[in-house]
Amino acid sequence: MGFRFQRRITLAPGIRLNLSKRGLGLSVGPRGASLSVGPSGVHGHAGIPGTGLAYRQKLNTRSRRGDDRSVAAGGRSRPAAALDTLLADVESFPVQLEIEAEGSIQYFHGDGMPMSDDEARVLRRLARESLREQLELHCERLNANLDRLGQLHEETPHPGKNGYITQDFTETPPPSPQQQQSAWWHFLLPPAKRRLEDENRRRQAAFDEAYRDWEWRKAEHDAAEFARQHREAEKVWHDPDAMEQTLRERLEEIDWPRETAIDFDLGSDVSTIAMDIDLPGEEEMPDRYWTLPAKQEKLTPRKLSDTRQRKLYRDHVHGIAFRVLGAVFARLPAVQEARISGYRQVTDPATGGERDQYLFSVKITRTQWGKIHFDKLDQVDPVAAMEAFTLRRDMTKTGIFRDIEPFMLV
Repeated sequence: MGFRFQRRITLAPGIRLNLSKRGLGLSVGPRGASLSVGPSGVHGHAGIPGTGLAYRQKLNTRSRRGDDRSVAAGGRSRPAAALDTLLADVESFPVQLEIEAEGSIQYFHGDGMPMSDDEARVLRRLARESLREQLELHCERLNANLDRLGQLHEETPHPGKNGYITQDFTETPPPSPQQQQSAWWHFLLPPAKRRLEDENRRRQAAFDEAYRDWEWRKAEHDAAEFARQHREAEKVWHDPDAMEQTLRERLEEIDWPRETAIDFDLGSDVSTIAMDIDLPGEEEMPDRYWTLPAKQEKLTPRKLSDTRQRKLYRDHVHGIAFRVLGAVFARLPAVQEARISGYRQVTDPATGGERDQYLFSVKITRTQWGKIHFDKLDQVDPVAAMEAFTLRRDMTKTGIFRDIEPFMLV
């Protein structure tokens, strides 16, 4: 609840997995490829290794399928034989894939024109292995990012890992200009020689200006890095503004699964901090894994059980709190006690409006936090970890939360 606090941090998603009331939205992809999966569809661009093919992928709801088929029926189509010849003669060929909500695939040319069934068969025959390779990678990424929702705490730093290591300026300086050399006949044509000399002077002047700009950017970068290092080494011990900026920067550098708002206040002696975290609703969590059948070019969704979904949710919300606590105790060495509360928006049956429901509230000292084995976080259960501290939480064994009163600011 924002009115209880003086400051707010709004964190943008880092791993590009967005949770919203409309469903799961996800963007993944290595260099040269991207894939966006969301409640309104999947959009992606990727090169298919080994074939030179590039494709754009879109996952739509079933309701779009009829529209696309009408486009296919009324649109133009390239003959399958022409496609076969084209694929044999060129190094790259743009392809768009559309994956329906149930996992079936439709094929389009790079300009969006639907492929005929014959053309799609040609494409599958010539690029089946590569298509399956890409689809398998997408399944792995989708499932890995779902699993990561319950593993946020595993990336928490040791509380003794404070301070800041300056980063080098990575932008390369502009290359020196290539001076044009005079030819023997320039001495016979003075105007031509003057034009060459003017061009060389223009190139040198442009280089000098670009280099000065580069030097300014490097100086600004180095100054900012030095200032940050000084702030995180010295000012975070006593300066509330420096503590706020450091906490903000450190939290923003975390790969957050969704846009998250955190309200917080530092105590008057900067040895305590209280924080409220706006958590996702249970209905915002993903509800399926994806698989690729052995002999089919389609994705198959497998819905999570209610028990698995609740476990994922409880691990996720406790993992968020765990990760925030890690940033506090690692980056704000003056803080000796933290109070973290997590809430979500629910519908109030009495009014039909939205209200904040607190799921947990915990008080932790630096000494207690230091007892965690940060070298074995993969063996730590974030739900059980909170129970080792002063905790307010009313949660059933199956992961159903009831309202609690959070610890108040003092």
